[in-house]
Parts: sequence; C-alpha cells; structure tokens
Amino acid sequence: MVLTPSIMLTLGALAADFQLPDVVTGQTITLADFADKKALLVLFISRHCPYVQHIKYELAQLGQDTRDRGLGIVAISSNDVMTHPDDAPDSLKEFAEELTLSFPLLFDESQQTAKDYFAACTPDIFLFDQGRRLVYRGQLDDSRPRNDIPVTGKDLRAAIAAVLSDRPVAYDQKPSIGCNIKWKLGNEPVYFKVAVSTPVS
Repeated sequence: MVLTPSIMLTLGALAADFQLPDVVTGQTITLADFADKKALLVLFISRHCPYVQHIKYELAQLGQDTRDRGLGIVAISSNDVMTHPDDAPDSLKEFAEELTLSFPLLFDESQQTAKDYFAACTPDIFLFDQGRRLVYRGQLDDSRPRNDIPVTGKDLRAAIAAVLSDRPVAYDQKPSIGCNIKWKLGNEPVYFKVAVSTPVS
C-alpha cells in the first residue's frame, strides 16, 4: 500500500460523466441518473483498503441519513482486480450487501472514470452542487485507523448540510488519505506520481 492523499481537484470543476455497471443490480448508472438531485456525492472506495474499512459503516449511515434530503450518492471502485481480487465485482457486491448500501456501488474496469475525477486514493470524496460544480473534496473527518479519533463524518456532513441549505461550503478542506488506487500496469496517470511524492501529514 502507498499512503496517498487526495489530489484536491480545483473547486468549481464540473462533474465528469460516467456509464458504469452497478455491482449489485448489473444496471448501467450514469451521471444523468442523478439529474433530479440537488447535490451529488461521488465516492471512490475499495473493499480491501483498511482506510475504507475504517469508515464503511459511517458511509452506509450517511446514505441512510440523507436518503430523502435531495442528495444523490454513488460509490465507484476502480482498482485492478488482477492484483486485488477483493475489489472484483462479485466481492464488491458482497460488500454492498453487507453494509446494506442505499446507493449504487459501481465498477470502473477501465479506470477511466477514476482518471476523469483525478481520483488518487480510497477513500476519495467529491461533493457537487446542483449545477454539478465541485464544492467539497477531501476527508470524511479526522479519524484514521489506529489514531483513536471517533468516526463521525463531521467534515463531509458539514459540507453536505451547507450545500443542501444553499449556504457556501467552507474553503478550508483537508485532503482525504488512504490506499492508492491500484492502477493497472502502465495505466497510472501522471498525477498519481505527484500524489505519492507529496508528504502526508
């Protein structure tokens, strides 16, 4: 595992389109499927990563808590399943069912969607407003495996509350930190090399 921070994509960036299969239903999900939502949360996650395992119940609870509040949520896994079979679709389906996720978990086999979002780590978190402009990217909260800080989701929850209430989201945003996305050999984006060379505090 390479401990990797978020790239911290420029605020105001537009959400990239995607057409990816839901590992549970097999249905193809696209950006347009969330057109009726006031905001959209895009999560890049994986099953094997201890940083995702650490927050998985909070992510599931977040989905339940915001289900009727106008927030669309989609999770995406982009890891190379040849090197990390725990992140293959069948395993991801078990993961989604274990957590009773209220939002789709998609499989990005080509890894192109991860590149389109400049995703670097799992978890990597992107929140978009109604115009699908990026208003938050960064950590769920300050909790990490073994740092004894409770998982509350406070940073992301505050951003969600602001955007759903038509209030500005705070600009003071801390990067998420986790396992690097497991790129297929030769498919690593240039920004991955930048991310792994950036000191993690």
